[in-house]
Amino acid sequence: MAAVMALLIAILKVGVGLLALPVYVLYFLGLWDPICKRFFSCFMSIFTRLFNRKMQQYKKELFSTLGDFGGPSGQLTLLEIGCGTGANFQFFPNGCRVTCVDPNPHFQRYLSNSLKENKHIRFERFLVASGEEMTQVATASMDVVVCTLVLCSVKDIDAVLREAKRVLRPGGGFFFLEHVIGHASSWTFFFQQILDPTWQRLFDGCHLMRETWRNLEQAGFTELKLRHITPPMKLNPANPTVLGYAVK
Repeated sequence: MAAVMALLIAILKVGVGLLALPVYVLYFLGLWDPICKRFFSCFMSIFTRLFNRKMQQYKKELFSTLGDFGGPSGQLTLLEIGCGTGANFQFFPNGCRVTCVDPNPHFQRYLSNSLKENKHIRFERFLVASGEEMTQVATASMDVVVCTLVLCSVKDIDAVLREAKRVLRPGGGFFFLEHVIGHASSWTFFFQQILDPTWQRLFDGCHLMRETWRNLEQAGFTELKLRHITPPMKLNPANPTVLGYAVK
């Protein structure tokens, strides 16, 4: 039975790849990346609004303790890795100073729109950089680091977590919300196996089958609060999610 299932998955995986053949051709010609980054920023500007509606309660609960991590000055300094369109801004506390990092420069236009809608935060700067190499951010300069729907697409999760710990002051908090691999007996896992290779090409390196909670458990934080949830988003192969926070 297992052999039959593996064969079926392999056949369906090839079928999905053939449907996306133009994308693979552009990728191998080195032409897909700039197209994908522009398309992805536009897609996320639409998707994150839907995601926020579905996940509003989870996000409110997750970010409700951000203010507890404010430094001695009482003012919260916050770094968001993979800020995207600024979908999390509405959940940040009043007056917090926000620095944004994202490797995709096309997000900056959508970020500006989000800032106009969220005047309660103090925007510091937008840095075009990867989460693995945030050299422009000083060591121990942040009270909080936020990372949502980002660790699925970075090249090295452990390197991002090391950088997050570096820029956090002692006692600072790392807040996360990330989709992960489904349970091995679920239909979600079945479809993740079929879609994952093409999904990575279409959605700027997004992996469907990462066990991100393991990286978080091994990152060396002094405290980790993590839970698994299944968001109310049907027919979404990126549905199983972990969220919580860790303390440096």
